[in-house]
Amino acid sequence: MAERVEDVHFGDDGVPEGLSILLRQMIGEMEVHMKKEELILFPAIRRGGMPGIENPIAVMRADHAGHDCEVAEIRRLTGNLSLPDGACGTWTALYRGLAEFTADLTEHMRLENDVLFPQFEPAGRADA
Repeated sequence: MAERVEDVHFGDDGVPEGLSILLRQMIGEMEVHMKKEELILFPAIRRGGMPGIENPIAVMRADHAGHDCEVAEIRRLTGNLSLPDGACGTWTALYRGLAEFTADLTEHMRLENDVLFPQFEPAGRADA
């Protein structure tokens, strides 16, 4: 939808130019992130942790920081998901979907960072 909005409304005020590229990039990064979780981190967590588990957790936290930056860029490109007057149905659906996606992603990262990961990290982490 982002690509369609960018193409159809090219040059219009408020068009989120570059959004489709950012979203494609995010899809790739999130697929890699989920593979790391599924193949490395979650099996270790299911076993109750392991020596060195703080290393894959640190990688996940770094990925989350990157996703936070990407969410901020989505908000910048879309004027904080503000639709222009007379926005078409595709543009409206895109922003509605982005609002849901960014809220879900933010909550997912919060749960992992603040609830799950601390259970398996040494006490007294510097960024805790």
